[in-house]
Amino acid sequence: MVERPEGEPGAERADAPEGAADEVLDQPLPEGVRRRVVALTAESFGALTVSELPPALRQYARFTPSRRAKFAGNAMAAALEGDAVFRQRIAGRLRDAQPELAEALEQGTPPAAADPLDVAAAAYVLRPEGWVKLVAAAGEEAQRARAERAGAEAEREVARLRQELAQARGQARTETERVRADLEAARKENESLQRKLRSALSDIKRGEAAVRKAQAAAAEARERAAADRAAADSELRRLKARIAEAEAALETSRRSAREGRSVEAMRLRLLLDTVLDAAQGLRRELALPPAAGRPADTVDAVEPGRMTPKDIATRALSETDPALLDQLLALPQAHLVVDGYNVTKTGYPTMPLEKQRLRLLGGLAVLAAQTGAEMTCVFDGAELAAPVLLAPPRGVRVLFSKPGVTADELIRQLVRAEPAGRPVVVVSSDREVADGVAKAGARPVASALLLKRLART
Repeated sequence: MVERPEGEPGAERADAPEGAADEVLDQPLPEGVRRRVVALTAESFGALTVSELPPALRQYARFTPSRRAKFAGNAMAAALEGDAVFRQRIAGRLRDAQPELAEALEQGTPPAAADPLDVAAAAYVLRPEGWVKLVAAAGEEAQRARAERAGAEAEREVARLRQELAQARGQARTETERVRADLEAARKENESLQRKLRSALSDIKRGEAAVRKAQAAAAEARERAAADRAAADSELRRLKARIAEAEAALETSRRSAREGRSVEAMRLRLLLDTVLDAAQGLRRELALPPAAGRPADTVDAVEPGRMTPKDIATRALSETDPALLDQLLALPQAHLVVDGYNVTKTGYPTMPLEKQRLRLLGGLAVLAAQTGAEMTCVFDGAELAAPVLLAPPRGVRVLFSKPGVTADELIRQLVRAEPAGRPVVVVSSDREVADGVAKAGARPVASALLLKRLART
């Protein structure tokens, strides 16, 4: 056993047998054994002080075992191979952690139930007598296990490929049967099409014969029409001559009638003037008023009416165009009813309710001054603990709903209170409110439309 002088940095026991020190691997460390060695070293790494670590590994002292195995695996393997002191320190930690396995290896009787890779990794670190054979045996065992796994995977792959082949054959048979059925259907369809083609060719031949017959009949009809036209022209000339003779005779008879009728016409005019003068005198005598009606007034028909808010929708304006609201408020005696909180929570919901009301009422006051329309702003007051102290601006009526009554119901009451035919415009994005006031004859518009219009003031 070789010992370092006590007190020298890195001093450790050299417990490996003298014969084991001469043993070396004649081939690279098997990969499975190497991974177990690196993992074992990473686990024992944390029990060493920084001064006990090789300089190349000191930077990984604060790493976790998994990170050491990932980032310092090659460095730890090289240190185990080239630094006997570091390997002996790791071997000491291994003896403390797994004393039974270490003792069994040093006695040359590794546990039969232990994992060969764990046994080979421990033998590589402890270096007992015959450790090279243990490492080589573990590599062969791992290689045999890999081969068995590869064989099992190959068998599973072959089974899978056989199953896929059987499925492919079944699909091929099914596809072949389907193609045969399609070919049979195509053959039958081809025969049907050929029959139809022969029938169509026969119809074409009959049509061509009918066309030739029709062309001959048309030529004959044209000849008859030409003869009839010539006869008609001759008859027309004869009739024109007779008409000219009749017109000359009529003019002669009119001239004779005018000369004999002039005296009778003068007497008839005198009688007509007398009747008219008598009728005017009778009207003055009876003080008859002018006629109040005309016969055309008795005919039942639809008369043109005045423009209503519903007619505005037929004009070429978008429902979000502020000009639509201007046209609605330009109607005679227009009344604008505003769902207050619906508008404010659409336009500026983050402001306090008091500031929301003041901002909306200020905009409505300016709009009332610009349009001259009557304006009523309704707020929901059902949940108010006390009356709201508010001075309504000029031209704007401000209403709060009573307890138990919502602002929506108050708006519907305002609409029902208006006479039929008066233009009433209700501003609310609440679909239930819009549908209700529309049934009552009012014109609903969205809150966004009023907000856009107020932004222009």
